[in-house]
Amino acid sequence: MGTFLVGPSGIGKSECALELVTRGHRLVADDVVRIRRSADGLLVARAPELIRYYLEIRGLGLLSVPELFGEGSVREETELALVCRLERWREDVEYERVGIDRPTEEILGVALPSLLLPLRPAGSMATLVEVAVRDLLRRRAGSNAARTLDQRIRGSGAAR
Repeated sequence: MGTFLVGPSGIGKSECALELVTRGHRLVADDVVRIRRSADGLLVARAPELIRYYLEIRGLGLLSVPELFGEGSVREETELALVCRLERWREDVEYERVGIDRPTEEILGVALPSLLLPLRPAGSMATLVEVAVRDLLRRRAGSNAARTLDQRIRGSGAAR
């Protein structure tokens, strides 16, 4: 599932993408992403050919993902399905804790589910992104853990 990692420079987007590649996911683009709306209204992302399949990792430099991980570690383009906004943890922000409904973000007139993921020291952003995708797939299949627990609590009388 195409996931668009967004955030300020130096937040760890490329490191998150690298970790996802090491877990068997595929890289489409790093740093520059070209997004177009297809004829059927879907968003399709790809990298400019000149920089396609390269990752810049501070401390390591430029890496060729297919040379390090094989041709199966990259993909020329993908349909975007989820936006994950990465930011440093801030005490003054109320982050989502229940998640019954997902906010959306509009890109080229298409609304995509959008999550704000706070980065904490020693946290694994790749794990959060992986779980966000799994949760989105479950929601598309009709299962919403937050809504199910909410209904269970309301039905038990504990919410009164």
